[in-house]
Amino acid sequence: MANIKSAKKRILVTKKKELRNKSAKSKIKTLVKKVEAAIAEGDKAAAEDALKVAISEISKAASKGIFHKNTAARKISRLTLAVNKIA
Repeated sequence: MANIKSAKKRILVTKKKELRNKSAKSKIKTLVKKVEAAIAEGDKAAAEDALKVAISEISKAASKGIFHKNTAARKISRLTLAVNKIA
């Protein structure tokens, strides 16, 4: 365990940020699964609605530094392409 006050604080801050990041990533994974489930069913309307919500959350995560901007762009792009392929 750290002895220096600033090191102790860094540990606490890191844990707090880790929990926030984990929560956001979990939420995004759930939203992506909803989009993929709608795609699997072939329900374009539901997929588009779920995609809109997912894109919003992924963009928020990228702006807060939870995802790298290129990672966020890749996830959004792949989801959008998958939704657009539905007939």
